[in-house]
Amino acid sequence: MSTAVTPGLVVVDKPAGMTSHDVVSRVRRLAGTRKVGHAGTLDPMATGVLVLGVDRATRLLGHLMLTEKAYDATIRLGEATTTDDAEGEVVSTADVAAVAELTEERVRAALGSFVGAIEQVPTAVSAIKVDGKRAYARVRDGEEVELKARPVTIHDLTVHEVVLPDVRISVRCSSGTYIRAIARDAGQDLGVGGHLTALRRTAVGAFDLGLARSLDALADDFTVLPIAEAARASFACVNLDDADAADVRLGRKVGVQIPGLTALFDPSGEFLALYEPQGERARAVAVFVG
Repeated sequence: MSTAVTPGLVVVDKPAGMTSHDVVSRVRRLAGTRKVGHAGTLDPMATGVLVLGVDRATRLLGHLMLTEKAYDATIRLGEATTTDDAEGEVVSTADVAAVAELTEERVRAALGSFVGAIEQVPTAVSAIKVDGKRAYARVRDGEEVELKARPVTIHDLTVHEVVLPDVRISVRCSSGTYIRAIARDAGQDLGVGGHLTALRRTAVGAFDLGLARSLDALADDFTVLPIAEAARASFACVNLDDADAADVRLGRKVGVQIPGLTALFDPSGEFLALYEPQGERARAVAVFVG
């Protein structure tokens, strides 16, 4: 059955309560192949867009992870937790009056301060490895974990509603940004603590909820976005002549001007490879045929 699978992407609307690995396992069964991977983990409490690669399209995922992402989220002010979200234990609770005294203007200003290029300390229960061991595993084992700040970019943060203690926001950000950390840091800046109570990823690069399908829908009709369409949606594209296409199939450099990481196609429209500029030529990053 695995020989008949179409290489490409499956965009899943992940339900709450499942890990990203749970979703991968389910899609492996539906696709009839173990060659399934995902681009960017979603926490069990989170819902929304999870992009999976099937067959050789799994090799595309590492490049998709460099794209920006978008989220809808709800922050609860007044409580900080061990995980910076509702699944953790409460470690501090602010006085109810202190939360009530917050003005909408202060809340909006605190959240607005995160827009732009910032240094963000990831949540302690992230999947980041510390000396070869996942940070969340160290926390689970009772260890103190201190992660270093990392550069991330918040392209846009919209505050939709402030109904204390809850704040509804939408965020468009670079890959690697922790929305839980925004909730934590905003709460700290306001002096009351904060954590995330809801998170829904609405887009990963060019793939949004409009393309996402539930696991039940996929069980009824398992459809895959072909790898060529996925590449065209995600990268700059160049169509090659027969001679250059033959070289690209072998991973050779070609004399083609490209703007950056670019998807290359043969004259028939077959997706061949991802290439990057090297001086006046272009060199292979990943070849998907051959």
